Amino acid sequence: MLDSLPTSGFEAASPLGHVNVLGLPTQAADAAGIVFGSLATLGLLSVRLAGANGEQRDVFEELLGMSLPTGPLTSSTHDDRVVRWISPDEWLLSVSREELFALEVLFAERMPGHYSLVNVTGGLAVWQLSGRQVLGLLRKCVPVDLHITVFPVGKVVSTLCAKSSVILRRQDEDAFELVVRRSFADYLWRWIDDASREFGG
Repeated sequence: MLDSLPTSGFEAASPLGHVNVLGLPTQAADAAGIVFGSLATLGLLSVRLAGANGEQRDVFEELLGMSLPTGPLTSSTHDDRVVRWISPDEWLLSVSREELFALEVLFAERMPGHYSLVNVTGGLAVWQLSGRQVLGLLRKCVPVDLHITVFPVGKVVSTLCAKSSVILRRQDEDAFELVVRRSFADYLWRWIDDASREFGG
């Protein structure tokens, strides 16, 4: 394992870097039907642990300062960190990009047994959709019941959005997070941009 960050001279770029967001029509967030945001500064780590290994879970929670969600379709948050349950032995962790390398080093030093920790930042994008009409938009493209009683705040599912695979997490009653494959980002952004126009997005 590397003991220092590689220096390539290249800067990270958003998959929507070509979109002239400043040139798009906008309105105040509290008046907009749909509000779109891109969390381009997040780092993403795919974590795989032995699901029943209490020692690994304890080390994870000590290193991250947050609980590891073990219930299906759940997530946990602490400050800007989010852990999303993907399967019984897999989670998707988001942290600031500045923390990524230090966390990889800590895992290598402290995590017992067999585990996997993979930096998947370059292959995924994290977006936020919110607003008064966000449910109307998502009901057009997501085959999941989004009623608050069956899809509460914190719930996370792997599903489809306009035929593109996404990880969907509810942040608030009218706010959702989408983790999107980078190769589908341009297509899905254009679909959302078009579909949200009827809602005042």
